[in-house]
Amino acid sequence: MIKEEEKLSHSIIVRVNGATFERLEKLAENSGCRTVAEVVRNIILGKRMVVFHKDTSMDGPMEELALIRKELKSIGININQQTHHFHVSQSAAERAFYVQKTAALYKDVETKVNKLLIIVGRLAEQWLQK
Repeated sequence: MIKEEEKLSHSIIVRVNGATFERLEKLAENSGCRTVAEVVRNIILGKRMVVFHKDTSMDGPMEELALIRKELKSIGININQQTHHFHVSQSAAERAFYVQKTAALYKDVETKVNKLLIIVGRLAEQWLQK
């Protein structure tokens, strides 16, 4: 039950322009506040608000990194399968076949890792400039 002195019983009407109202709405969306009125109350009372911010400039590189991770994982699975086939194969010709297939997969890994290093290098440059 809310104590009498904690009830919000007095109303204050404040007018703001559209840009200010949009900023207050954005604060309400990105913080733990449910309404614009709650944001204004917190500002007036000097309460601390936690505002969440997402850096969308990292979306592209993060998607690219996730894709490379997925590709490397599938290449790793293929290498494991080729290694298994190599170990259970009986003839030298079969083994040579699996060695060549596995070598080709390792070349794919090299390509993906080089791409990964380029992306990480760009991210490091951006990070160090800020």
